[in-house]
Amino acid sequence: MNAVYICGSGSYLPGKPVAFDDIPKILGELDQAPEKIRKWIERTHPVMRELLDIHYVHYAIDPKTRIFTEDNITMAVAAAKKALKAAGLTPSDIDLICYGSAHQDQMPTASVRIQEALGIETCDEVSIHANCTSAYKALYLGHQLLKSGQNRNALVLSANIASSELRAEYYNQPLADKESLFLRWFLSDGAGALVLSSEKRHPQDLRVETTFIESIGGKRPSLMFNLRPALWLNPKEEFELGYHHLRQRFRNALSTSDFQEEGGSIFLKGFQRMMARSSVSLDAVRHFQINLPTKHIVDSIKEEFLQLGLHDSIFYSKLDQLGYCGPPMAFICLDKIIREERFNPGDCIVSFVTEVSKFMQAGYVLTYDAL
Repeated sequence: MNAVYICGSGSYLPGKPVAFDDIPKILGELDQAPEKIRKWIERTHPVMRELLDIHYVHYAIDPKTRIFTEDNITMAVAAAKKALKAAGLTPSDIDLICYGSAHQDQMPTASVRIQEALGIETCDEVSIHANCTSAYKALYLGHQLLKSGQNRNALVLSANIASSELRAEYYNQPLADKESLFLRWFLSDGAGALVLSSEKRHPQDLRVETTFIESIGGKRPSLMFNLRPALWLNPKEEFELGYHHLRQRFRNALSTSDFQEEGGSIFLKGFQRMMARSSVSLDAVRHFQINLPTKHIVDSIKEEFLQLGLHDSIFYSKLDQLGYCGPPMAFICLDKIIREERFNPGDCIVSFVTEVSKFMQAGYVLTYDAL
């Protein structure tokens, strides 16, 4: 089995930072929603500001015209070019593209559109959509294929234009409810990319020690969803019924049975299963990105991990300045770590996520060996 290294990373956040209180101006006021919903939004906004502790977000929307300035392909390509430059490689060196996003409806799929935009004539490619685990699954697949010797250099990407499902114009506003509006306060836009190689190219390259995926949702309810069936509907009918609205059932704590296993939260137990597959000890963890979208949930998770003996200083988050753009956050935060931190031999970087559309979980373990 080959060793696999991250030899380049890149991220892209569209537009200028948008202050939390300006989110309704950019996404558009819901002036046609039921009166009780409009009043609920007004009451809830300051509560969410306190709860989320997000100061700024990014949207691929022109603040004056409110027209989109990017899409998932252009953002993914922008992040990819930064990652390739950092790796010292050209697009022609890539023989595998793994792309992950929350969900996809377009044809042809995103991976081949990215391939075309980068001018790669021939490569292996795959597109994955699995909500916030999709980026991790793209990394998992790239890691496994390079480790097996099937491929040599992989471009692993994720992008999300969450705002396209959050703009006022997207909704059938008279049908808007709390479940379909909750996500407007924290989902935002962005893209991240990694270049994986079976060759260590730079002294600071991190080795991919472990990639991990699992689903524990077989008997748990879906908490994030739309009402679309597994077939195509007439778009007019879909809009009139409000089936396209992205919904999330709100849970403000991890104390309900849906979030618990014997001995701890599903996040903690999943993390422990991931670490059991690696040869890394908890003492070696230098940075730990808890990839969850709200501060109060992250704080609940941190309390559990502090009881394991981890130090508070290892927890890494940029939510306050970046917002939460879903799947790409796994790579955007890692890009920040790679570009801003210096590592000592034996240092370990880990990330883990629990998503609630059907309780899929995923993570990665990276090590710095300085060889």
